[in-house]
Amino acid sequence: MNHRLPILDHLNPPQQEAVTFGEGPLLILAGPGSGKTRALTHRAAYLIGIKKINAQNILLLTFTNKAAEEMRQRLRKLLNTPTSLPFAGTFHSFCARVLRTDGRYLNIPPGFTIYDSTDQRDAVKMAIKKINLSEKEISPAAVLKTISQAKNELISATEYVQYARGPFQTQAAKIYLAYQQILKKHQALDFDDLLFKTVRLFQKEKSILTKYQNQFYYLLIDEYQDTNHAQYTLTRQLSGKWRNLCAVGDASQAIYGFRGANYRNLSNLKNDFPDLTIINLEQNYRSTQVILDAANEMIKSNTSHPVLKLWTRNQSGEPISLYNAASELDEADFIVQTIGGHLLPNSHLSPSDFAVLYRTNAQSRVLEEAFLHISIPYRLVGGTRFYERKEIKDCLAYLKFFANPKDKVAYQRIQKLGKRRLNKFLAFTQSGQSHQLSTLDLLDKILKATGYLDFYDPKNEKDLLRLENIKELRSVATEFPVLNDFLQNVALIENEYLPPQAKRKTKPITNPAGQTVTLMTIHAAKGSEYPFVFIVGMEEGLFPHSRSLLEKEA
Repeated sequence: MNHRLPILDHLNPPQQEAVTFGEGPLLILAGPGSGKTRALTHRAAYLIGIKKINAQNILLLTFTNKAAEEMRQRLRKLLNTPTSLPFAGTFHSFCARVLRTDGRYLNIPPGFTIYDSTDQRDAVKMAIKKINLSEKEISPAAVLKTISQAKNELISATEYVQYARGPFQTQAAKIYLAYQQILKKHQALDFDDLLFKTVRLFQKEKSILTKYQNQFYYLLIDEYQDTNHAQYTLTRQLSGKWRNLCAVGDASQAIYGFRGANYRNLSNLKNDFPDLTIINLEQNYRSTQVILDAANEMIKSNTSHPVLKLWTRNQSGEPISLYNAASELDEADFIVQTIGGHLLPNSHLSPSDFAVLYRTNAQSRVLEEAFLHISIPYRLVGGTRFYERKEIKDCLAYLKFFANPKDKVAYQRIQKLGKRRLNKFLAFTQSGQSHQLSTLDLLDKILKATGYLDFYDPKNEKDLLRLENIKELRSVATEFPVLNDFLQNVALIENEYLPPQAKRKTKPITNPAGQTVTLMTIHAAKGSEYPFVFIVGMEEGLFPHSRSLLEKEA
């Protein structure tokens, strides 16, 4: 057979080997920027276009809808034909389809509702109330996380009762049972149920499993190092008959352990399939050799998994720069001054060429302040902008109602903060002297009169961040002593999704529409590319995090 067709063009030898691999289990160990998505989609196109496999017999699974859509687009372009495409989607979307078709075997109606995170939180709160507990006694968020972990490990509510140890888990077990009863009553499943119930369906009804095994002769899975136990089990079930599994992954890129992902699923493939073929993709198309050498140096001592030796033909590139900052403020100032120096009027660069990465979202506050101060536009990925944060909205509600007692939206928000605080606030507004105060003094006295700050414990990391945000709002108030001027400024900026400091002090940098510096965590940055990248907070206890210092894998 002549394999020299367009589908194989522009592939390096290891990629071609992976794409044209015959039948049986295959593991593609693919380093970052090595064209793993290309290899996976080209393999699917090869099976359809050259091997003449029916597209309906191929299943492509990945972890995000964005990645799935990218696969579909690439396949359309590669096949260049109106022929049908294989199912390409997330584990969850595939499982939802299975359960809507065959969930009746588990008494799941085809029209079931899928609860999002807000729905799940509300259901857990109902469950807590149902067993006569209060949210002050046990955190709904902590219980939800526990339930999610149990489902990812394929532990049902009735089974979890047997594993529960200690007061928290004992209570969580009771809530888990009540939570599942509520979901069943409402004919709903949460996201973890989609995986859990599908695995249970295949375990209980072998004929249903056989149906899907026969339909999907080839199973192709991306980012295999990010699979949890439920996804791993589902993979084994689907590939158990024909054994035509093609998994792509790299243990060195496993960053979702906190979500239940287990990079060891990669190494377990060798146990599941003794005849497993492994192909390494080590040529990098994204970075310079300087960056690859630095990355290789950092991970070369890892012993828990195979380490790929990345290389590239791109030998050019600037050296990695290190800046030893005196403080986080100094660090942020260095970044904005450096970026600002590159954004001169005649520069060919734009803000969107720059990204700043950090370990936790809490680190964004100082960076935001620095960008706002120098008027460089930015966007937060996976975080909440300053004026959209709960504590800021609460404080603004007090000020808005003080300025306009007919503002019912502000009043309703204040009501939700508690009747006692509402009465104290209304009493404060009746004081004649209060209407003579500056914005800053007014804000301080409202917070004191209502006891609003008592909501937050300075010893709690999340609460401390909220208190620091309120402190930043106070600094904005100093620039607008007249309350109406302050509120007008906030309203105008909220409408533009830009914090108010962006209009302060310095002349704005010319900014074409949509051109912003990107601020995001390392986790959110996976797979992204930028010409200039700053990584902040690279200090022991923060990056890597203190919780991982004693872990061998870290």
